[in-house]
Amino acid sequence: MNPKLNEILQEIGKVVVGKNENIRKIMMAVLAGGHVLMEDVPGVGKTTTAMAFAKVLGLDTRRVQFTSDTVPSDIIGYSVFDKQTNEFVFKPGAVMTNLLLADEINRTSSKTQSALLEAMEEMRVTVDGKTYPLPSPFVVLATQNPVGSAGTQLLPSAQMDRFMIKMSMGYPDLESQISILRDRHTENPLDKIHAVVDNEQLKELIREASEVAVQDRIYEYVTKLTEATRRHPMIQLGVSPRGALAVCRMAKSYAYINGRNFVVPEDVAAVFIDTCCHRLVLATKARMMEEKPESILQSILETVKMPVIKE
Repeated sequence: MNPKLNEILQEIGKVVVGKNENIRKIMMAVLAGGHVLMEDVPGVGKTTTAMAFAKVLGLDTRRVQFTSDTVPSDIIGYSVFDKQTNEFVFKPGAVMTNLLLADEINRTSSKTQSALLEAMEEMRVTVDGKTYPLPSPFVVLATQNPVGSAGTQLLPSAQMDRFMIKMSMGYPDLESQISILRDRHTENPLDKIHAVVDNEQLKELIREASEVAVQDRIYEYVTKLTEATRRHPMIQLGVSPRGALAVCRMAKSYAYINGRNFVVPEDVAAVFIDTCCHRLVLATKARMMEEKPESILQSILETVKMPVIKE
């Protein structure tokens, strides 16, 4: 593993205690140029995790607490008329940053949620017919609460598809909970961590991850897995081509973070569920039987034969 990358993971681990696997998943998504949706009950550290990444990666960060009265112009910006120059001037919104923390993204209107679609996919926003590029890198770390539907709006499939991965933090184990209680009794751990990389160093890590080699057999394996989701009787809407591309990019990041410059089939299998579970729309029969997307994807992994790649 790149020493700088290892230092990043260790520094974030000082704040996000006992969740090393979750930290690695988010870091892989960042390296893959993707966005992360963290879905879990309140109080398990979703926002703290996002803030820790922002600080350690040394990125310009903005936080939006999504509410019912948040409007699209709060996110992408707006134009105002300047009497002195006699022309409209663009006022950037919260999206003009490197890392956007979208807190409780499902508590705002569909119209406001859709304001992020262009930004998340094309790294730009369009206001009054003019297009403005976003800073690079650009990452959205969004959180949402799956319990208590009052005041929430389900994210549409088009927006879910733009998140590289969806993950759950989960409750800490016994030792981690004790450590959290002890460490946070008198101080905030976020105050003790520091930036490990700057913008240019992070972009170099992203570039190195993107150059990880992928053989055609890997592309074929990813295609067979995603096609299996489109034919599965329990799935109404399978993984899109965008989702298949996301699997490839995450597999490259997985290989990179594990110290390899080439992808093996096991890398694809390791990231497949986290990258695809939120992209599925289950059939009525599956919902009636209370099937979970994760279990269906696991059965697909067990059904589709994994290729043998010779080094």
